Amino acid sequence: MAFSKDQLLDRLKELQIEFSLYEHPVVLTVEAQAKYVGNLGGALSKNLFLKDKKHRYYVVSALADTKVDLKVLSQRLGLGKGGLRMAAEEALVEILKVPLGCVTPFAVVNESARHVSLLLDQGFKTQEYCFFHPLSNDMSISLNAHGLDKFLKSIGRDPSYVDLEANPPVGKDQPPDLAAFVPSDAPILSDLPVKAPTQDSTGKHVSAASNSAAVAAKAVKPSGNAQNVKEKPVNTVQPSIPAADAGNFVEELLDRASALLLSEISEDSIKQHSGQLGAEVANNIKKCLREDLKNLATIFKNTAYTEGFYAGTRYQPKRL
Repeated sequence: MAFSKDQLLDRLKELQIEFSLYEHPVVLTVEAQAKYVGNLGGALSKNLFLKDKKHRYYVVSALADTKVDLKVLSQRLGLGKGGLRMAAEEALVEILKVPLGCVTPFAVVNESARHVSLLLDQGFKTQEYCFFHPLSNDMSISLNAHGLDKFLKSIGRDPSYVDLEANPPVGKDQPPDLAAFVPSDAPILSDLPVKAPTQDSTGKHVSAASNSAAVAAKAVKPSGNAQNVKEKPVNTVQPSIPAADAGNFVEELLDRASALLLSEISEDSIKQHSGQLGAEVANNIKKCLREDLKNLATIFKNTAYTEGFYAGTRYQPKRL
């Protein structure tokens, strides 16, 4: 059973961790939360639930004004520039056991999140206290870094604070400085349905796509030699994704486009580009999606061709 907010609050009391509790309407963004607790003097937090291409998951918890560049963070983890993206809402519920808008460091309390890596903003240590949702976004609690550390240690977590705004060089002689935070034993939850996710308290949305399509496309290379077909049984290699389904293909394109659009619209981008935001977002979407969509189209074409090829080898109509 997943931890409830009441159980979490009871645990904090048992550990004699000092905190203050503030009830408010359900909020989904930092800005909405600020309307209710932003005038109380503590620091607000934003929390990201991320995944990499190997279905390993991360919770990144930072001060609201900390700039977290996912491309830089991905490189620092040793995952390459595009190795991180927002996890799907289904994974949020399946792994962290919390609803939309409730991602915080407390969400790793559940056993299902034991493989999730937790990265904390070192800025938390400079604050008198910080606000987090206690597994439910209809209330906020304030506590200091010492209290958070005490809770995390009680569930077997070693609190890890990093400079999330740092951008150290990564190269042959300069290994990724955060590589140790990549989970080594994370389960692969590839059966989770893929939708365009809505994200947590940052208000940013990015689709979580699987790379299984690329694997399936590369795994099958049809031969024009009929003798080779006999030597290698047809049923040993089957496309593992419905990439030849035009409806699913279109949905995947729409998911990626809409998710990227939402990810480009943030408070920082609005302030930076103002009236030119539309043009800036359009250019960024074209730049980011061009290769991605080319790859998807190629996968669709190759998988459709492969399925047709194997269908032909399995069924040969009698000639009249």
